[in-house]
Amino acid sequence: MQNKGLIKLFALLFGLVSIYQLSYTFITNKVENEAEVFAASRISESEEDYVSKREALEASYLDSIGSNPIFGYTNYDEAKKKELNKGLDLKGGINVTLQISVKDILKGLANNTKNPIFNKALADADAASKNSDDTYIDLFFEAFDNIKGDTKLASPDIFANKGLSDEINFQMSDDEVKPIIRTKIDESVVSAFEVLRERIDGFGVTQPNIQREGNSGRILVELPGARDIARAQDLLSSTAQLEFWETYKQSNPSFSTFLIQANEKLKDIVKVDEPEPVKEESELDSLLSDVSTDSLDLATQVNPLFELLVPANPGTNAMFRAAIKDTAKIGEYLRMPEIRRLLPADIQFTKFVWERPASEDTEVIDLYALKSNRDGTPRISGDVVSDARADFDQFSKPAVSMTMNTKGAKEWEKLTGDAYTNQTGIAIVLDNKVYTAPGVSSGPISGGRSEITGNFTVNETKDISNVLRAGKLPASAEIIQSEIVGPSLGQEAIDSGFMSFLIAMAIVLLWMITYYGKAGAFADIALLLNILLIFGVLTSLNAVLTLPGIAGIVLTIGMSVDANVLIFERIKEELAKGKGKSQAVSDGFGNALSSILDANITTGLTALILFVFGSGPIKGFATTLLIGILTSLFTAIFITRLLVDWYLSGKGRTLDFSTALTKGLFKNMNINFLGKRKIAYVISVILVGVGLFSLFFGNGLQQGVDFIGGRSYTVRFEQPVSPSEIASELNTVFGSGTNVKTYGESNQIKITTPYKVDVEGIEVDNEIQDKLFTSLQKYLPDGITKQAFSVGSDDKSIGILQSVKVGPTIADDIKNNAFLAILGSLAVVFLYILLRFRRWQFSLGAVVAVFHDVLIVLGVFSILGKIMPFNMEIDQAFIAAILTVIGYSLNDTVVVFDRIREIVGERGWKAGENINAAVNSTLGRTLNTSLTTLIVLLAIFIFGGESLRGFMFAMIVGVIVGTYSSVFIATPIMYDALSKKITSGIK
Repeated sequence: MQNKGLIKLFALLFGLVSIYQLSYTFITNKVENEAEVFAASRISESEEDYVSKREALEASYLDSIGSNPIFGYTNYDEAKKKELNKGLDLKGGINVTLQISVKDILKGLANNTKNPIFNKALADADAASKNSDDTYIDLFFEAFDNIKGDTKLASPDIFANKGLSDEINFQMSDDEVKPIIRTKIDESVVSAFEVLRERIDGFGVTQPNIQREGNSGRILVELPGARDIARAQDLLSSTAQLEFWETYKQSNPSFSTFLIQANEKLKDIVKVDEPEPVKEESELDSLLSDVSTDSLDLATQVNPLFELLVPANPGTNAMFRAAIKDTAKIGEYLRMPEIRRLLPADIQFTKFVWERPASEDTEVIDLYALKSNRDGTPRISGDVVSDARADFDQFSKPAVSMTMNTKGAKEWEKLTGDAYTNQTGIAIVLDNKVYTAPGVSSGPISGGRSEITGNFTVNETKDISNVLRAGKLPASAEIIQSEIVGPSLGQEAIDSGFMSFLIAMAIVLLWMITYYGKAGAFADIALLLNILLIFGVLTSLNAVLTLPGIAGIVLTIGMSVDANVLIFERIKEELAKGKGKSQAVSDGFGNALSSILDANITTGLTALILFVFGSGPIKGFATTLLIGILTSLFTAIFITRLLVDWYLSGKGRTLDFSTALTKGLFKNMNINFLGKRKIAYVISVILVGVGLFSLFFGNGLQQGVDFIGGRSYTVRFEQPVSPSEIASELNTVFGSGTNVKTYGESNQIKITTPYKVDVEGIEVDNEIQDKLFTSLQKYLPDGITKQAFSVGSDDKSIGILQSVKVGPTIADDIKNNAFLAILGSLAVVFLYILLRFRRWQFSLGAVVAVFHDVLIVLGVFSILGKIMPFNMEIDQAFIAAILTVIGYSLNDTVVVFDRIREIVGERGWKAGENINAAVNSTLGRTLNTSLTTLIVLLAIFIFGGESLRGFMFAMIVGVIVGTYSSVFIATPIMYDALSKKITSGIK
């Protein structure tokens, strides 16, 4: 081998750099463990809310020592930025895909026009977007073109308005306007991206990730380690629409008149059940009991509004009060056109807005009546705020202090003057919730300074000031996909992933020594260096390590052994020919190189496609697999060679590449594989046929929420529970379609429901969690609160451990991407094998074998889907498994084909005799690699955690079937396609 000195230097430097990069991770882990011990020593478990207190103390400890030097070259704060990033499934946190509403942007660009053609086109685009992969703007333009008649996009009441007058005039054609609108939409999405990035920077999460997804208007946000999930969701989806309104006085008689008339009208419109007697006294019961003392004496009647609304407390600027559970129904009533028409002329444009609940335990909130106008615009908007900061009010309670620009200061002075004159209040409304509505007691306020007060925590005032400074989003942002992982589940994933890693590593290391003796020990050293390099590269690239990523590394252990096995088997063949040790080693490495490269390139191509089409943890799997392929090639080809050459250079040293147990194993094999191909065809046809029957006429496949949309929750209880019993109860709450099954241990279940899958918004997420908590409460420990039950609340082991939401639109996109990924990988590999082997028959054999393997895996999942005691849903992880099976199957097939090409090139076809010889010569390598990989996969399957079991099961089936197909399907198909030429003696 040439340039040994250069390779040694490169390997040394590569290893040192990897150790250096990983040192930051070791440092942060050490310091954080010290912080955890410190917090535990100061706060005992007997204290109330000890978990959050310990977290706060840990954070304080880390802040205090963050800049202290460590080992003379770094400190904690610096090391934290350079440590190995852990993904959501290892650290807990939240991952969301936000859809910026292009519809809102279009309406804003059109100045909220009332043009019927424009609004009809928006409605048509809304309907079309549910069943189309096209972007919203394309659907809007298509809808507009279909109905526009003589109307133009450049009409003065659409886009040729004052706001766009510098770029669009009424003489422009639609084709001239469209690119301008596309640019404006892209600018708005970029603006939303920047606003979200500023908000996230102020959230306080280390290593956040935010990125745009093409031109779809989607933004991916990952916040690993985020504990306060509700806070994170509010921060991301809040538009930060700040408004200032003047309130009506409580004494305004028009509202009493309206309420009486509305109540009477609703008696004819809605059916109201007789109220049930109240059993326990609470704030809510106290509120409802006030109805009996009302001067109208309507308590004994059925009254849609009077049973839900009561007058607000005197002295406030609110108009009514109601129970939070009734706010949706009251809002529905008040929005009815026939009810709105009952508003007297002096209050006909009233805007009704609920106050922001003070806490999760609040049962009753106020309803404010705000002075509005025909267009529903506020007196002052939030765009006049020039600065905002977290502060404390005169009573030392957290508040938000705001400063307005010159224009805002003038409007603020006029608004406060009007409120003082009218003896009304000023409602400060953020995202359609009243945060505070103080009165003005000392005349107009100049200078443009104002304050938002309320029952805030310090974190809430930080978040509000953060979003106000960052600015409002240019359009609403809906969470169309989310994954929330609790910290306890993340720690369990680390433990199980690490366990599977150690076990797989130990098995492989022992096996190599058992099978190849001293040579196996050299391969083990190369393998250990390979693992170090993988982690070093991951850290250097700032890549994220996920649980599937750990699976990718563990799989790399199995696959990297393949290169050493190929080399050692070729060296044994050269030794059997009588060559000397040095020459045999040189020829063995040289002859194995083409097979190693071909096998790794085909696997790498499928991993690359997986990286392009995958997302989140699946992309992490592809990343580690790609890195592992490159590092394993380097260590197997160069490091193992250096070690072998070094050992053989010593006097009197021998290296047999086998042990007493394995010497002569698989030697002189002479199986007539081609002669048995018809039996193999029959077996395969039966297996594929049974699978296809089950797919189309039997159980079919259990599609996960990734592909059909919906929400899933992983819930753990103290005691074992009955999935069928819980499913029966939840189906009465959520309607049919809710699926419940055991997920791992008998006290853990996975709940999947399509309930309100088409409805976006945090309100629906909260509603479903409320219903889950109520329905499952009897299975939970006594006294558990909804907050403790909710995902991500603390390090608990009871309640919701993980939740996933996928909207139907993005589910279609995921499904399409999966389909494209599989087809793309097959096409790329077909072309590569065609170019590499120069005969389409080789490509045909490989692709047929791959189709055979995929169909059998799908059939197994269809037949066993409802039998196996672990999750076998078809989701993104399953697609990753299928693509890996494709890569592995091709890896094996290419090695066999490479040997066929070599032997046939030397000896000719001889009616298939030399094909059999080639397959027999690779049998040792094939079985050795397959067995090693299978043991590794079994280690992950058993010890790698519940979330990986279905993923690993698919790969286990794939490895077994792939090994079979490379010998009994790919090779015979290639041979049969060439049979006429072979019998004619053509090489």
